[in-house]
Amino acid sequence: MCGRFVSREQAAIEREYNIRVRNPFERVYNAAPTMLLPVIRTSARADGAADREQGAPAGREALSMRWGLIPPWWSQPAAPMSTINARSEEAAAKPMWRSAVRHSRCLVPTLGWYEWQVRPEGKVPHFIHAPGLAGFCFAGLWSEWKNPAGEVQLSFAILTRAAAATLEPVHDRMPVVLATESWADWLSDWPRDHAARLAEHVANSLNEFEYYPVSRYVNAPRNQGERCIERVAA
Repeated sequence: MCGRFVSREQAAIEREYNIRVRNPFERVYNAAPTMLLPVIRTSARADGAADREQGAPAGREALSMRWGLIPPWWSQPAAPMSTINARSEEAAAKPMWRSAVRHSRCLVPTLGWYEWQVRPEGKVPHFIHAPGLAGFCFAGLWSEWKNPAGEVQLSFAILTRAAAATLEPVHDRMPVVLATESWADWLSDWPRDHAARLAEHVANSLNEFEYYPVSRYVNAPRNQGERCIERVAA
């Protein structure tokens, strides 16, 4: 499960992913479902050559998408429920995710995510991060949907897996975190063996994370800023 995370700021995305951001955005310290958040995908723009001239990886772009995937075939005026996470074990076969696994995978840049540990005194939020608070990215799926009025909505979901052993005390699920060397393949075209390719990425995903308790201030999505990730007494 991943229901909240910290997005990356524009400068970090441009630096770490060697990509130029055309539409500015700010870091969100308490990213929640339905928010518009920065995602990296294979470029759909005709001027991708211009990015390559600037030294960016061929055909990549960063843009904002709604967190909570809406598949292209969705016919209802309201968005589907519970589509912020896709279980990697079933994503290649399940209709909600199958097309995106095959054709529209993305990177979701992040500084870390939140999970709530169940304790006798109640649920305690924790911030989970890479050593040294280094940035990393989730494996994501994205979609382009048109509502009944013909308006285009880009959306995404985060793939999840069973938690690494070190994180099990907090939660039994975690996002699929891609190693840097796997980014190119994740964004490339997969003509066949989609389930096997997905399983390989999950098997090679990162496991080394740390965590600490944070304030219940993070419980409300309206609360933002560095206070969200400040350590509190356990």
